[in-house]
Amino acid sequence: MSFKSSFAAMVYAAICILLLLSFNLCEAQLTTSFYAKTCPKALSTIQKAVSRAVSRERRMAASLIRLHFHDCFVQGCDASILLDEASNITSEKTAIPNQGSVRGFDVVETAKRELEKICPGVVSCADILTVAARDASIAVCGPSWKVKLGRRDSTMANRTLANIDIPRPFDNLDTLISRFAKKGLSAKEMVALSGAHTIGQSQCSSFRNRIYNASDIDASFASIRRRQCPRNGGNGTLAPLDLVTDKKFDNNYFKNLMQKKGLLQSDQVLFSGGLTDSIVSKYSKTNSAFLADFAKAMVKMADIQPLTGRNGIIRRVCNNVN
Repeated sequence: MSFKSSFAAMVYAAICILLLLSFNLCEAQLTTSFYAKTCPKALSTIQKAVSRAVSRERRMAASLIRLHFHDCFVQGCDASILLDEASNITSEKTAIPNQGSVRGFDVVETAKRELEKICPGVVSCADILTVAARDASIAVCGPSWKVKLGRRDSTMANRTLANIDIPRPFDNLDTLISRFAKKGLSAKEMVALSGAHTIGQSQCSSFRNRIYNASDIDASFASIRRRQCPRNGGNGTLAPLDLVTDKKFDNNYFKNLMQKKGLLQSDQVLFSGGLTDSIVSKYSKTNSAFLADFAKAMVKMADIQPLTGRNGIIRRVCNNVN
């Protein structure tokens, strides 16, 4: 090989290495130890904020899990749901699935303020959301899981996409399966994630049609719910999604479905003669199977299109772009 050809080969190799390094920088992978050196107290700080919030109001655990879920289903887990309306931002907070029902913003902001004191500009709001969902589960006797970190924050929101992609309480089974498949989640993962409805509450407007008009509903259950949800008015009146153990994270939600006591249409369709019946039946019988699959599904959901490397930013406050 001549000197020229050897030199050219060396240059080519160097270029390839530089391109590879650049690619890895821009496409950084999430890791459980991401803040080990840059903010070692990150996880404990978030946990304390969540613990205080759930101690004050147990329902907040469900709200934080739902907040994370609604964030990840719109352009990935990038904290876009936290952004307020601005001249160049159309907030997702005013999307139909979110307006007047999504909560927990103050808990995330509290954790962010504490983190900015000890490691300013380091921990993303997207990661706070992800960790908070895990800690909320633990706070109500639900499963734990290792959270992968390293997400960055979006500089924009997408209300149109929020209106299109977030599952609705009136969806049928095919629609639900399609919505989850679009995000890379299987029917089994969809059922497991729906099990988060074992805690939390829903507004009357979301289940009124079911308790007055559905045929696949237990009559006594419908009667109980009608007492607090009249045919007209009271849209914001709340009812527990799990009639029996709505403050504890367990598999009773699936037992309800098998007795035709699902509060939302999107709950009951999971056990309605379709392909997810066997999954609901399994979870209703084996709490440990549900908890394990829920944890795995939450990890997978948190991997939906994260911003990493040089993509996105680290917001100093979660409701506004720096």
